[in-house]
Amino acid sequence: MNEPLIRRMKLEDVEQVHAVETASFPKPWTLADFTREMTANVCARYLVAERDDRVIGFAGAWIVLDEAHVTNIAVLPAFRGQGIGRKLTEALLQYAANLGVTYATLEVRRSNQAAQTLYRSLGFEYVGVRKRYYEDNGEDALVFCCQQMPSAEESFEEAETRKE
Repeated sequence: MNEPLIRRMKLEDVEQVHAVETASFPKPWTLADFTREMTANVCARYLVAERDDRVIGFAGAWIVLDEAHVTNIAVLPAFRGQGIGRKLTEALLQYAANLGVTYATLEVRRSNQAAQTLYRSLGFEYVGVRKRYYEDNGEDALVFCCQQMPSAEESFEEAETRKE
């Protein structure tokens, strides 16, 4: 099976990303939410995993100064278990590090053992709990933080990144 291409999300990916989100979460973000992320949120950065011109997964974060807050990571059910979520998360952490991020945070459902195992394997550590965080069922969210960011790639440049 060919490796997916991991690339920066574009506005024209929004519908496919929304389809991945809808297939992955009980209370998905709306199409308008993703459009707003791409057009109005200066902190938002998203990557997609693409195979045969089809978006099969995505990962996003809000970059604020030296912090990345991971918003969502999802892979279509038919493509799970192939390491795509890991590749997306690693690529998102590298991208964030390239932007000057020194640590990343995220929330994960208490019941999502697979995601917790992935995050721990990438250097995330449990730091706390948000009680009844998820609106669909009142499940707690575990808060994780990663301070083991990859080294920034010296050749990285991004036109829209502000440098002062």
